[in-house]
Parts: sequence; structure tokens; C-alpha cells
Amino acid sequence: MEKIILLSTVYLPPVYYIKQILEADSIIIEKHEHFIKQTYRNRCNIICSNGPITLSIPLVKQADKEIITEKRISYAENWQQQHWRTLVSAYKNSPYFDYFEHEFKPFYENKYEFLFDFNLELFNTVLKIIRVNKDMSFTETYNQDPENTIDLRSLSNLKNNQQNTFTPYYQVFSDKLGFKENLSCIDALFNVGLGIVKL
Repeated sequence: MEKIILLSTVYLPPVYYIKQILEADSIIIEKHEHFIKQTYRNRCNIICSNGPITLSIPLVKQADKEIITEKRISYAENWQQQHWRTLVSAYKNSPYFDYFEHEFKPFYENKYEFLFDFNLELFNTVLKIIRVNKDMSFTETYNQDPENTIDLRSLSNLKNNQQNTFTPYYQVFSDKLGFKENLSCIDALFNVGLGIVKL
């Protein structure tokens, strides 16, 4: 039976999110949910020399309930420069940073109006790098209980941080800080490259 999963959009998704995609036959991305604060929809976790750090994309406040595709990115502060400098500082000495740097840097130079569009292009870039080609579609309406689909939209919630579900891999600061689980996929990409598909 075909495994179809339903996911919310996320910013540089956690490794567990990527693992679910690798195990699925096709993916549906939710386009009609309300934006939820304090989730991976606009933030990701990486690790620096002093420990884990959260990168958060600032958003324009428009209404109490906004559809995810209508959520605009704020450029009142230069968050792109801050995020990129943090990523470079964290991963410049990782084994694969030089291989993938050019793939990610444009996302911190070019401006996107909508969070959904930014996340989707970044997500497609990750899939291209890891050479994963899945059938991808988008919801046409919001459905609380979709049929014939595994609903994994909750993976975007910080409280649903899946742990102990994959093999620990090399991390730049593991000698000092130990292995940190389920960080952003960019952590695994810069540290183990295409080995991310075997985690």
C-alpha cells in the first residue's frame, strides 16, 4: 500500500522530518492551515560551539488567524545576514560546508515575500541535494482528519520533537557538547553530506 504523508511547511526541517519523507511514497504539503506560533514553520535548531541555538524568521503580524500561505516575512531587521553568519560560524569547519554552501547562501541574499514560498524553495533545494525525488502535491482545503494519509503535521510543533529515532552521526562540536538529536537537516548535511539518507 502506498505510504502518503501530510506535512506542514517548515524552515530547514529537523532530521526526523526528512526521515519520514525518505520512508514515504508521496508527500502532501498543507497549504490551508492557520499559522501557529512557536513552531518549526519559521524556526530551526542548529548547534554552535556554545550549544544549541534557534534561528527564527521574523514575520509580519497581520491578523490573529492567518493562513500559512499568506504569512509574510518581515525584513525590519536583517535576519538573513544574522542567520547566515550563524550558520557559517557553526559549520564552516564541518566536512561538507564547502560542498553545499553555494546551495544555501542565495536564500540569505534574496528576499521572499511569503514564508511558505521561502520554505518550499529551501525544502526543494534540500531534496535536490540529497537526490530524493518524491511525488509532491498540496492540499486544496483544510481537512482535520484526512483519509488514506498519514497526518504528520504535528511534526512542525516544537513539543513533538522526536528523539532516539536515528543513528547518531558526526557533529563538529560533539567532543565538547556530546551528540545533539533531531537538529535541522542542515546540521546533518554539513556534517555527513549524503549520509543523511542513511540516518
